[in-house]
Amino acid sequence: MALDGAFLRCLTTELATALTDARVDKIHQPSREELIFFMRGRGGTSKLYLSARVQSPRVHITRFVPDNPATPPMFCMLMRKHLSGARLTAVRQDGLERALYLDFLARNELGDEATLTVACELMGRNSNLILIGPDGKVLDAVRRVDFETSPTRPILPGVAYEPPPRMADKLDLWLAGADALCNAVRGMRETPLCDAILASSRGLSPLLCREAAFVAAGDEQTLTSDLSGDGWARLTAYLTRLRGILETQAATPYLLYKKDGTPFEFSFLPITQYGLDATGRQAGSLSELLDDYYAEKDEKERLYQRARDLWRVLQTAQDRLARKLEKQRQELARSGKREEKRLFGDLLNANLAAVPRGADHADVINYYEPDCPTVRVPLDPAITAAQNAQRYYKEYRKAQTAERVLGEQIAAGEEERQYLDTVADALSRAGSLREIAELREELAAGGYLRLPRSKQKSPAALPPMAFRSSDGFDILVGRNNRQNDQLTLKTARGGDIWLHTKNIPGSHVIVVTGGREAPESTLTEAAMLAAVHSKASGGAQVPVDFTEARHVRKPAGAKPGRVIYDHQQTIYVTPDRSICDKLKTP
Repeated sequence: MALDGAFLRCLTTELATALTDARVDKIHQPSREELIFFMRGRGGTSKLYLSARVQSPRVHITRFVPDNPATPPMFCMLMRKHLSGARLTAVRQDGLERALYLDFLARNELGDEATLTVACELMGRNSNLILIGPDGKVLDAVRRVDFETSPTRPILPGVAYEPPPRMADKLDLWLAGADALCNAVRGMRETPLCDAILASSRGLSPLLCREAAFVAAGDEQTLTSDLSGDGWARLTAYLTRLRGILETQAATPYLLYKKDGTPFEFSFLPITQYGLDATGRQAGSLSELLDDYYAEKDEKERLYQRARDLWRVLQTAQDRLARKLEKQRQELARSGKREEKRLFGDLLNANLAAVPRGADHADVINYYEPDCPTVRVPLDPAITAAQNAQRYYKEYRKAQTAERVLGEQIAAGEEERQYLDTVADALSRAGSLREIAELREELAAGGYLRLPRSKQKSPAALPPMAFRSSDGFDILVGRNNRQNDQLTLKTARGGDIWLHTKNIPGSHVIVVTGGREAPESTLTEAAMLAAVHSKASGGAQVPVDFTEARHVRKPAGAKPGRVIYDHQQTIYVTPDRSICDKLKTP
């Protein structure tokens, strides 16, 4: 469900109650479309999250703080300049419009007080966060809209701010009331009731419209013309109740879960239309509800956005490498015919006197075959038969060298392809901006991209992921190739157990034995960690090799993360992330 105008009406009061008179302590901009205001009030510090992301535009108090980039974007610097220390004086909404206005009392450069407004327009792909000056003009926005894109409503610095246009043909339940909305719905005959409510109203999501139709008719697809008198009475009562909740702010934060435990809908009142196909849970507040609903989804999307440039680098490198390998294999196939070149040279040398000068071919007997067949040898008529023979010998030697060199190049290319696969696997599992930054540094060290020069010191490398087996053995898991090398070749002791998915990209795993013998249960749990932190995390019966760390070594000149090993055994496990989560140490 999208955050609609009705939900926003309830949220407005919650935010105003919690944050009015709080001051802006800090402002972060985790990504281009997100802002976090650290608000300090009488009750302590609250974190106000503002998002203009297309898939999840919203405003609420959050418990989760995304990683903050080392260098703040320009829009963040502007917000800090104007709003640092400002006091929130009002949280406003116009009817059930999907726009929230945050008024701040700030001081300008001369020390005079002035009211600035942050407009949070939460409208899907048109969502925006806009800073408006005391004169009503736009200071800047997360998404600038030029005159060419929107001649009637540009959003540019210096242009007067205009609220989003209203849909004149729709009624606002908050302003018009339940009876007026029901009359509008009655006029849409031969239309499914839920569609008629959605088409007639402004600020009500499809979820609420379906719920209203379900309460009124027991079936959201019932036509308005087929709705009975009792049905109209139930619809009016439901819409009246809905407006009453908005007026009294008696909201019930309600989150719906699928049978597999995945949240898929949220509302400010209980939802009944799904019956036994969903379970509901009441949250402590509307902000807490939004946190729970979007937390995992947002984190994945945020990390993907930060890693998009790396995905492009990897894809470009893999495509270029695939084309290069294909050409090398084709050339290798051609060099496989080199023995024919030597045969032609030998046969020409044996028949020099029989080949007339200027001939473009020579039919000679192949004495190397038992039946002595006649072979036609193509010639260059501009040179002698002896010179043609030397040309064939030269082509033979060239092909022989090419086969050797191409074999080495193809082997190196295959190793590079496997390396890029391991980086892609680590990137797909990266859970923080620090992990993405370390992968970026690894690719830069390998010459795949260039990092901008920075005077700031790079943060310390992340430690390996730490787990503890049910038997009390520490287990370490590498986050990327360079850390895998450090963990396996520097950190691990000879008697520690090293594990890795067999012929599958993944993390190096070390069981720290401390001289003890690791029991089978610990090896199984370590193998589970290796499988979960690999490209086969979604598979079953994943093969995992394990051996003592003393039997693992790195070939000279090998790519990061590349090792060879012996004395290994193989264990098969089915990845289960819940088991691994229980083993993780704080």
